[in-house]
Amino acid sequence: MTAFRPRILVIDDEPQIHRFLGPALDAAGYEPIRADDATSGLREIARKPPDAVVLDLGLPDMDGKEALARARAFYDGPVIILSARDRETEKIDALDAGADDYVEKPFGVGELLARLRVALRHRLERQGSEPALQVGDVEIDLVNRRISKAGVPVKLSPKEYDLLASLAGGNGRVLTHKQILTAVWGPAHEHDVQYLRVFVGQLRQKLEDDPAEPKLIETEPGVGYRLGGLV
Repeated sequence: MTAFRPRILVIDDEPQIHRFLGPALDAAGYEPIRADDATSGLREIARKPPDAVVLDLGLPDMDGKEALARARAFYDGPVIILSARDRETEKIDALDAGADDYVEKPFGVGELLARLRVALRHRLERQGSEPALQVGDVEIDLVNRRISKAGVPVKLSPKEYDLLASLAGGNGRVLTHKQILTAVWGPAHEHDVQYLRVFVGQLRQKLEDDPAEPKLIETEPGVGYRLGGLV
């Protein structure tokens, strides 16, 4: 298993929604993050982008569609609208504003979880990534953030997972040091190549048959790395 689970940010001002949805997400293998209004939700997205957002339209500090528009200025992950508003125009407006899906209140948890799984898969497909990759005997499940080798779960730190997922997103292409460092650690670390080498070494120790002769994470000297052996 990995060191953490997909983070799902729930932005809703109803305490009862958090009381039953939080445990349901936790039981389904997600890490629920709570925000009670749009301002704190947008702040959380900017601080640490979640894997998906569940957003209520009826928030106390601003309309949910306005919050969605603001979020879309810097967040491209899945957003599922949650609302008691049942007018068709509300759904259309939310989808046109960038929502991935729309679930009406009251709702079944099973339906919401199913729509969440679909939205996460669709995001990976839009990025040109496969939901699950097989590289030799290493399986990379990008939807559920699970890594295994020869069928045995492998525990990765959050940054190790992010690094591996970034390489997987390259679909076998070479990613430069700068591209990887910016994607995983941010623009302030784009020149920290030695830092990147340390984490690549850690991944190789956990995933390669022979870390000294890597087949999974290949080095392009002076340029960067690629994920090799995709099948």
